[in-house]
Amino acid sequence: MTFHQKWSAAGRTALTLLTALGTLAGAALAGAAPADAASWTEVAAGVEYRQYDLSAAAGVTHAHVLSVDLTNSHVRLGLLYPGRVAARAAVSGLADGQGAVAGVNGDFFHISETQHPGVEVTGASVGPAVADGRVLKGAVPKGQRFGPGLPPGVGTGAVLGVGTDGLARLDTLSLQGTVTTAEQRLPLGGLNQYALPVGSIGAFTPEWGSASRERAICGTDTDRGGPCSANTYEVTLKGGRVVSVANSPGSGAVAAGSTVLVGREAGAERLREFTVGESVDVRYGLGSGSGRAYRFAIGGSPLLAGGLPLPGLNNGTSAVRTAVGVGDGGKRVFLFVLDGAVAYRRGLTVAEVAGALRDLGATEGFNLDGGGSSTLVARPAGQARVTVRNHPTGGAERRVPNGVGVFTR
Repeated sequence: MTFHQKWSAAGRTALTLLTALGTLAGAALAGAAPADAASWTEVAAGVEYRQYDLSAAAGVTHAHVLSVDLTNSHVRLGLLYPGRVAARAAVSGLADGQGAVAGVNGDFFHISETQHPGVEVTGASVGPAVADGRVLKGAVPKGQRFGPGLPPGVGTGAVLGVGTDGLARLDTLSLQGTVTTAEQRLPLGGLNQYALPVGSIGAFTPEWGSASRERAICGTDTDRGGPCSANTYEVTLKGGRVVSVANSPGSGAVAAGSTVLVGREAGAERLREFTVGESVDVRYGLGSGSGRAYRFAIGGSPLLAGGLPLPGLNNGTSAVRTAVGVGDGGKRVFLFVLDGAVAYRRGLTVAEVAGALRDLGATEGFNLDGGGSSTLVARPAGQARVTVRNHPTGGAERRVPNGVGVFTR
């Protein structure tokens, strides 16, 4: 079997969400900290940290910020993750384990399951993920998303990424893949995802981990709480050939050199045509709305485009949040996390976060998972391990599936 991670430009759609700019009527954006209220301290060459108070509609909150200079050839951003898509770990452990000097938590994820009793919670993230140029996963259907509402026109394929040109930007990534036999070529509808589109076929590789694949056939494209499909089929491939089949998704680690195909509804019917010993070729990649290739990408939700907040951002619910700002044409990145201490826990609205990122100098902004997940870590001067700089709302770090890491050499 060939794992092919190249894609053609054909069929890509332009990224309209970054050009559909507008003002946010009535938004009470967070007030910028006075110039003398915060000072930057160096974490490493090209990486600085500061913290400061912000006045907002719900009261005073406290922000922690990392400023990352991507023009410094010794600095890069990368994906923090536990080595498997369906796994979780504390941000500090991820950073120390991968040798990052700093980092924040990442994408929203499959954190709970009340609609499908007995189905394992996978812990896998919502959106696409790319690590060191390797495609790890695709995005779940929009109706299967965990997290707050998205701005109008935004889907689960939205990403923050750093391209092969070394610049950070917001983009969209969509799965492009096929499953081919001697008789037919079928579209691939999912890759290492906790939810597959209705009627599709999804692929699970060793990157997935050992979590059950059963959750992938539950819910619908518009209803996360919809029932699990009664029409499913699973095919295991090794060395490019079918080695086993089953009537329902299984669990356990996917062996090296193997891929497990899971089908639901029409996808299950197509997989039932496969026979043991048959040759099957699986190819996949992530096509970008901009046509760019990415070394690193993580899912979330855009906030700012061209220096303006996206229309429709929520301005009524305040919370502890994590976000990323991009400035200087993609040459500078701000990693922004609010403090979860009781005195500051009221936090910011999504619209206020957009304003806070803009005050830092960002022209593009991206929202990540917040609440108990919000964590910022950085190495103290002369130390080999990171420390948690904010106060997580639960009193301790929450285990998360991924994050944004800052690496130096």
